[in-house]
Amino acid sequence: MRKPIFIRAYEAEDKPNVLALFRLNTPTFFSPDEEADLERYLATEKELYYVLIYKGKLVGCGGINFADNRTIGKISWDIIHPDYQGKSLGTHLLKYRINKLNSLDTIKRITVRTSQRAYKPEFDYYFLLRTL
Repeated sequence: MRKPIFIRAYEAEDKPNVLALFRLNTPTFFSPDEEADLERYLATEKELYYVLIYKGKLVGCGGINFADNRTIGKISWDIIHPDYQGKSLGTHLLKYRINKLNSLDTIKRITVRTSQRAYKPEFDYYFLLRTL
């Protein structure tokens, strides 16, 4: 029996679904001109990128990048299908990546890269990362 939530590494065949998720979240969380940034990221900048499958459907994605000789892990390009937001799927994907980063001996700090449309200054991202 297949689990209802499954996370796996991004594959090139996932690109149309990831771009569709992006478009579903535009302009609420992303500016339309960021689509070219996402395409460039997927083609040349992603280091670790994952997709979240829920009940057989790709409904989320998010990545990890590294900085400062892999001592900093950067959570990046989180996207969840609007119909599935508020169901803890984004939290599940975030925890998966934090666990991945915590398993790496070189990581000393985890940061979050976010769109100016999604960033909430009053939200304590550092606290979130410490508590997950």
